[in-house]
Order: sequence, then structure tokens, then C-alpha cells
Amino acid sequence: MTKAKIIDGQALAAGLRQKIAEEVQGIQTRHGLTPGLAVVLIGEDPASQAYVRNKCKQTLEAGMQSFEHRLPAETSGEELQGLVGALNEDDAVDGILVQLPLPEHIDPGAVLGEIDPDKDVDGFHLLNAGRLATGNGAAMVPCTPLGCLMLVKDHLGELSGQRALVLGRSNIVGKPMAALLLGEHCTVTIAHSRTRDVARECARADILVVAVGRPRLVKGEWIKPGATVIDVGINRVEAPDRGAGATRLVGDVDFQEAVTVAGAITPVPGGVGPMTIACLLRNTLIAACHRKGLEKPRL
Repeated sequence: MTKAKIIDGQALAAGLRQKIAEEVQGIQTRHGLTPGLAVVLIGEDPASQAYVRNKCKQTLEAGMQSFEHRLPAETSGEELQGLVGALNEDDAVDGILVQLPLPEHIDPGAVLGEIDPDKDVDGFHLLNAGRLATGNGAAMVPCTPLGCLMLVKDHLGELSGQRALVLGRSNIVGKPMAALLLGEHCTVTIAHSRTRDVARECARADILVVAVGRPRLVKGEWIKPGATVIDVGINRVEAPDRGAGATRLVGDVDFQEAVTVAGAITPVPGGVGPMTIACLLRNTLIAACHRKGLEKPRL
């Protein structure tokens, strides 16, 4: 039985981080500039804490400055916006990331809207969303869809004319992913919970990007033979084979079925996840160069 190529996000992310570190060292030597990333965490969510630790660790390993701000869960929206305002004015900070999700009493749109668009390394500000949607090269691109695009291009090369389907329409992944694929001259469809016959839509796609947060939703029979499948989902499910109470991480695609049909597929974990943080570092470096009037690095 033929099996799909496993797209190694760990390896591609490691290569990208190495290039970033070399660029950082170069601008430090030539211009005395060290890019700085500020990460803001509200509350004690274990998953968010782990993400923040990893982001800060990799920021330092790339030779950048890391500014970590941990605030209690009862922090008000006004207090958080005040911190964001101070970071906007801090010249040592080139990128600002407010870790989501936020506590229920804080409006994420109001907070994200306060971030200076030029420091918006998550790419969630409305100005950056508009730039991306209109093909403006100045857009800060959300890290996860940018990482997905890099994985696809590393495997396929030229994407012009490919039929792509993005399953999921979130502002964080689905919509920017579709915009990026359009920018590569793909024929793009977005499918979602109201789409009629989702399986049929998936089966037409040469490139399938799945980001819906439903474990193993996409079955092997949904996939076009030879298609490139990018699984953005990270879901924790019970794993009774590992013992009582054990769990494992799975994607939105049924990997065991899909791997026998697809031409290439990202695993979970080890696929999209590592690329997300690498792209965050990339965006921080680009933001620093833009703010200082330096040439944008090719990454």
C-alpha cells in the first residue's frame, strides 16, 4: 500500500529558525539592532503557559530580546490595553503578542485593536487583515497560515493553478490561509459547517488545509488521491491503549486513513505547530527591520 510523504514541520522550522538567527546576528553586527518580542499572558491556562514558555525560549535562542509580561486572570481590559499602549511606545519592543484566549471579561478585539499594526506580529489587527486581503505586501501575516503556506510550497514548489480547499473560516487561520493561497494564484474554496457535502468539496482539492478543531473529522475517502494535506488541528483525545486516563494529540484529519490516500500530509504533532513559532520569530525580525528602515530579509 502506497503511503503519503510525511511533511516534516520540525525540520523546516529548524531551518527557518537558523536562517533567522543568522539574520539577527547580521543586523546586530551591521546596525547594532537586536529585535525584541514582548509576549503578554493573562491568567493561568496551562496550554497558554506552555506556549509562552516555548515562544520565549526560541526568541532568546534566535538572539532576540524577550520581554515576558504575566498578569493575573482578574486583570481588566483597561489595564491590559494600558500595557499594550506602553509596549507600543517602547522602542526596544518590535513585536507584541497577546496570548489568546483571554479571560471572558476581556474583549479580544478591543485589545488586539490597540496593538501598533507595525508591531502586530500575530497579524490579527484589522489593518493587517485588510492589507493581506487586498494583496498589500506590507501586511503582517498570521503565523499559522504563513507556516502552512511555507510547508505547502516546500513540498510542491509552484502553486499556480492548483485547486485548494480551506476547511474552516476563522479569522486566525481559515480566512488568511485562503488569502495567501489566492496570492499564489490557486483556485481557492472555503468550506465550513454550513457547506453542503463537505466531503465532496474536499475530494476536489489538490491542496487541502484543515482547521476546524474537530478530531479526525476528515476521513481518507474525503481526500483526492495524491493531494497535499495540511492538518492545523491540535486536539487532545482519550488514549485507553496507553492506560487509564491517558491522552494523545490528534489532528482534524484521520491520519491513519489519510496517509494511504494523500500524496503528502503533515503529522500531528510535528507538522504545523513548529512552523507557527518559527514564523512568529520571522515576523518579529521583519517588524524590527521595517521599523528601523532596513531592507526586509528574504525568509
